[in-house]
Amino acid sequence: MIQQVEQAYAFGEADYRKGNLPEAKVEFDRAVDLMLTSGIDIKGNSRLQEEFDRIVDQVNALEMEALKLGNGFVPKVEPSPAEVASDVTFVVDPNLVAKARTNLATTKSDLPLVVNDYVASYINFFANTQKGHNTLLHSFQRAGRYKAMIQRVMAEEGVPQDLIYLAVAESGFQPRAVNGKSGAGGMWQFMPRGDYGLARNAYVDERFDPEKSTRAYARYMKFIHDQLGDWYLSMAGYDWGAGNIQHAVQKTGYADFWELYKRNNLPGETKNYVPEILAAIIIANNPTQYGFDDVTLDPPVLTDTVTINYSVNLRLVSDIVGAPVDEMTALNPSVLRMDTPPDASFDLHLPAGTATLFAQRIAAIPESKRNAWRYHMVAAADTLASVAREHNISVAELASANQLRSSDSLQGVESLVVPQAPVAVPTHVALYTVRRGETLVTVADRFGVSLSQLRRWNGITGIKVAPGRRLRVAEPVVASHALRGHGRAAGSGTAERAHAAGSARAPAQRAASHGTKPATGASRTRKAPPKPATNRKSATKKQKHAR
Repeated sequence: MIQQVEQAYAFGEADYRKGNLPEAKVEFDRAVDLMLTSGIDIKGNSRLQEEFDRIVDQVNALEMEALKLGNGFVPKVEPSPAEVASDVTFVVDPNLVAKARTNLATTKSDLPLVVNDYVASYINFFANTQKGHNTLLHSFQRAGRYKAMIQRVMAEEGVPQDLIYLAVAESGFQPRAVNGKSGAGGMWQFMPRGDYGLARNAYVDERFDPEKSTRAYARYMKFIHDQLGDWYLSMAGYDWGAGNIQHAVQKTGYADFWELYKRNNLPGETKNYVPEILAAIIIANNPTQYGFDDVTLDPPVLTDTVTINYSVNLRLVSDIVGAPVDEMTALNPSVLRMDTPPDASFDLHLPAGTATLFAQRIAAIPESKRNAWRYHMVAAADTLASVAREHNISVAELASANQLRSSDSLQGVESLVVPQAPVAVPTHVALYTVRRGETLVTVADRFGVSLSQLRRWNGITGIKVAPGRRLRVAEPVVASHALRGHGRAAGSGTAERAHAAGSARAPAQRAASHGTKPATGASRTRKAPPKPATNRKSATKKQKHAR
């Protein structure tokens, strides 16, 4: 293990010297996590304790050096396109409006696109400013990972394909994005509470599952469109709340987004929300005309998915399929700690082409032990004694688990199962108060989690942490990505998503059963919709799009 740790640290140091700080951070974290997640009592082994302290001290020193030069190992957070567009001034270029309208005539979209001065101002911002262009470009690139999946789900649920671009405003296509103030999370920014068809417990949070959250999003958009009868109003309802939109329609008599916009019956953020999404859709459908011909989509995330009904530790899965632990956590972003749920079925995502290998190898480990035991591929120089030492167990335990005698050679043996005691973890969202002298590393060691997890769950980039700070040691609640959601319109729509998106069964009745209450701030807490109007047309004077 020490050899693996040294190798990871050497790779990290090489990246650091080249200026590749994010890559260096990955390797340094891996070096520390190799020891933290090994199951070995580091404190009981003086050699390992010395190695552990040395690696941590060296990583800490390099990070302090990097901080003096900039932002440490963490790259500067890039805001979403919607966030950078929040300060757009409405300077309208008549030539751009004319160009956009000409392009619109040949644009194929399953939404009723329109170009007016409001939409044109966002097209101008994204196409003709470096800040706007770069953030939208990066969002388009990330979309490549999930685009095929989202398009398939949208088709299955019967909603327009171009609704994919609401993810530009919500998360920039980042499945683990979390709003630090409201707790809204995932690619589509659902709130952490409510009946929206996504499981959330001590083990998983399906808001972070790209496909399941996309299906919940598609169903919710279909639900609010059934209520409001207009896709522009539905987009606005997703941001502000369908109930609020209905109230504005009833108040003014106009079931038209642009009329509500011009009459100042919408909060500022919702006014911006729809035009900026329309601008993104128009640019995405005409990339070369607006300077986005250089978009190289990230490769799609390809997986094998197996449905399991037992708890398994992702480190064991990593051992079995021969993929890094970081890859396994990235493929399964809904897993809050390293174990899948013990009492429920779970769709486990594996690297493409490894499902058969997983099924063959996992069968060697008793089902009740899959949340603790490890799997070891035998190397040429391995002996029972050396493998036992590496995993801090006795030779007799290792031999017994593999139906061998303690004196047997490993010649001809391809792999071993390694018995380990399960790591005690909290069964609920747990907070821990840091004591004087502790670091993130020692806290991670105490609770049997990885350094990477602890950093992600608490929005911390380094190793040092102030005494008295309360750390979450079980679930992620803060993301590193700065989202526009922290300033969402008061009473906005996520709470309604929580009540309505989970099922197509009687959504109007379920939503109508929740009372409303005045919003008191600009956080992303959404209020539930009032009872839908029984006759939308009775509140409608005009129902057309401004052009």
